[in-house]
Amino acid sequence: MKQLLHWTILMPSFAWALYFSGLIPNNNFFQTIASILLILSVISGVHHSEVIALRVGEPYGTIILAIAITVIEVSIIISLMISGGDDTVSLARDTVYSATMLILNGIVGFCLFIGGLKHYEQTFSQNSVTIALVSLVSIIVLTLVVPTFTNSIHGSYYSKPQLIFASFACIIIYSFFLFAQTKRHREYFLPKELSENSQQGEEEEIIGTNFLLVYSIIFLFVSLGIVVLLAKTLSPKIEQIIINYNLPLALVGVAIAAIILLPEGLAAIIAARKNKLQTSLNLSLGSALASIGLTIPSVAAVCVIYDMKIILGLDIKSIILLGLSVFTVMLSLSRGRTNIVYGVVLIVNLFAFIFFIIYP
Repeated sequence: MKQLLHWTILMPSFAWALYFSGLIPNNNFFQTIASILLILSVISGVHHSEVIALRVGEPYGTIILAIAITVIEVSIIISLMISGGDDTVSLARDTVYSATMLILNGIVGFCLFIGGLKHYEQTFSQNSVTIALVSLVSIIVLTLVVPTFTNSIHGSYYSKPQLIFASFACIIIYSFFLFAQTKRHREYFLPKELSENSQQGEEEEIIGTNFLLVYSIIFLFVSLGIVVLLAKTLSPKIEQIIINYNLPLALVGVAIAAIILLPEGLAAIIAARKNKLQTSLNLSLGSALASIGLTIPSVAAVCVIYDMKIILGLDIKSIILLGLSVFTVMLSLSRGRTNIVYGVVLIVNLFAFIFFIIYP
């Protein structure tokens, strides 16, 4: 009974109740309450993800959080595409691009900056990062870059065979990444002390009960689900604020993507501050891979079934900014040791991404 009255249960529950009450639209007071509950639901999701991570061990905990958020994100994108028709042909591309830029520059950047600020230098497994980045670069190029330069269809489209090929490529790469992360090379993705224990054949200490695990998984999805729904509900208010300041509407998608990524970002930054940079990188790079590797095949399947068009290819400016971000992350994580400078450069890249949306 005490667990059911914990704030990490009550706040998301209140948020769901407010969402279904219908009081949020066109009411500034309830919009403010909804914003507060959204933030508290984010923190609740982080709490439950930490409980899960302690119970199942790394890197499974970070995988569960990354996939949970991506599944909810994919569900929202598909529902909007089916109901929106031709107006949503670029929705998946814009969402994946914004999420990737926010993860690579924002989450990774702030992790390196805050970790470096407190601990000067932090170390991580270079092997794990190399596996993640190799997978990520291939998926990014196949899904967001190549469609701009194909000749089968005029514009930044894939033909149906090309779309199917790219989808299977994403699934294969992401599946083998998970295989390496959880089975074949799991020790690469463990924090240093756990990796040493694994190599010595020592088992991880199991913390918590099975009931607590199931309980936390359920309320992780409850928390993340209401975060996404409130972000969608509050988007007209965000859009109104952006219009009032004469800013581009493209910032609405970036703002919503940032809200959806808050649980992952907060969890990764907290881990970096605790000098657990390996966990931060597992979460951030794994999230980027899940965001593309699961979203594109799911959206492609919907497009094939409903005979819908989908724009995937980015314009040249976006390709350059994305290439800069990937290249900077690769250099920053090339030595197995980081410092505050790497974090600052990535954060500057993040502001450049936002700046060139405002001043294209």
